[in-house]
Amino acid sequence: MSTPLKQVHLAAGFPGVNNTTVWSEPAAGSQIAFDSFRHVAQTAERGKFDFFFLAEGLRLREQGGKIYDLDIVGRPDTFTVLAALAAVTERIGLAGTINSTFNEPYELARQFASLDWLSDGRAAWNVVTSWDAFTGENFRRGGYLPQDQRYARAKAFLQTAGELWDSWRGDEILADKASGQFLATPTPGAFAHADAQFDIRGQFNVPRSPQGRPVVLQAGESDEGREFAASSADVIFSQYSQYDEARAFYTDVKNRLARYGRSRDDLLILPATGFVLGDTDAEAAELAREVRLAQVSPATTIKFLEQLWNTDLSDHDPDGPLPAFDPVVSDVDGLIARGNAGARRFAKDRIGLANQWRAKAAAENLTSRELIIEVTARNIFVGSPATVADQIDRFVQQDASDGFIIGAHVVPAGLDPFVDKVIPLLQERGVYRTEYAGTTLRDHLGLTPLAAPATHTSTRISA
Repeated sequence: MSTPLKQVHLAAGFPGVNNTTVWSEPAAGSQIAFDSFRHVAQTAERGKFDFFFLAEGLRLREQGGKIYDLDIVGRPDTFTVLAALAAVTERIGLAGTINSTFNEPYELARQFASLDWLSDGRAAWNVVTSWDAFTGENFRRGGYLPQDQRYARAKAFLQTAGELWDSWRGDEILADKASGQFLATPTPGAFAHADAQFDIRGQFNVPRSPQGRPVVLQAGESDEGREFAASSADVIFSQYSQYDEARAFYTDVKNRLARYGRSRDDLLILPATGFVLGDTDAEAAELAREVRLAQVSPATTIKFLEQLWNTDLSDHDPDGPLPAFDPVVSDVDGLIARGNAGARRFAKDRIGLANQWRAKAAAENLTSRELIIEVTARNIFVGSPATVADQIDRFVQQDASDGFIIGAHVVPAGLDPFVDKVIPLLQERGVYRTEYAGTTLRDHLGLTPLAAPATHTSTRISA
């Protein structure tokens, strides 16, 4: 008896801070206008994607004391954008990245419960922590927390938010929705939580939402992050889109679930990736080369080099060899892109990393720009629509992922060719839905519905 084919899960990522989105492309739109968010979300819904995923940045990044001009500048509030998208979409999930380091459980739980009601059960929370004091300067809490404390706070935050969402009975509330009346305990929404992170008590004023609580996403590369996801998340996404690395990550995280009494289907693993399509594989490969040149312009090259060399390289020739002198090692990282976690890795061993780059450049006869293109590249799917469909399906059927969070290099129309050309091929294979089967995001992801929390005898109150 043959094993049933696994179903491919897809989400559409709207980019945050990065240099991979080609905003200089003539077809690119605004990163802040609502039309851009709407176009991507509606295109993804047309393609029957599980959810639309909105990244977040809490401060404009800087390099050398100036705005880091390789990033987009400005991003509206996440909840505002997702609430607006709830009104112009019908089925697709709406996932937002919200920081657990600088927010408070009551406020955030109330916002997500409200979004879940407004969207009829399509809300999701991507739980992230903040690692740097630069971002923390925007907040009363200030500064930053060491990694172990960040995850301790995140775990306590998620537990507390869950208690707030569970403080109303959900089964009877939903059953009486049509009548305009709620069934509630004598003290609906009553809660009290005290631990090392939070000491709060009161009454949560949003009844249990259609999903019971939002779907929880988490990005976990570290051991702490993987454990957090295995214990608490519904979806984990990663940067591992190379097949061997992705399969190792998939196996590791799935094997952690049992210790928390969870099955392998209780957590979906969705790596982030991109794509370049062509009529043929050769045409796609040539287009991909052009895309990488646009993503790593001469100015981008200099910015990356300055982050490692920690000195002004504005006069450096990006099409020449790497700087001949060693990076400047000091306690002052004036040319690091502040607020950029990826750039911080350059400060760990500047000279050692520079030597690795020099060796690679010498062995492959690479210019500075060509070297940066190589060392900053992420794996994306490149080829004809049939080739890309093959690649995606291989990852899922061979347990390297449960699907992908897809990001196009052109916003907002870059996702359209994928939906028009790749999705039909996945549907023909029988590995991708042709229609949404359920109404909530938990339905789309194939997650078990949440049971309402047990409470004592309820009494009826008018809405």
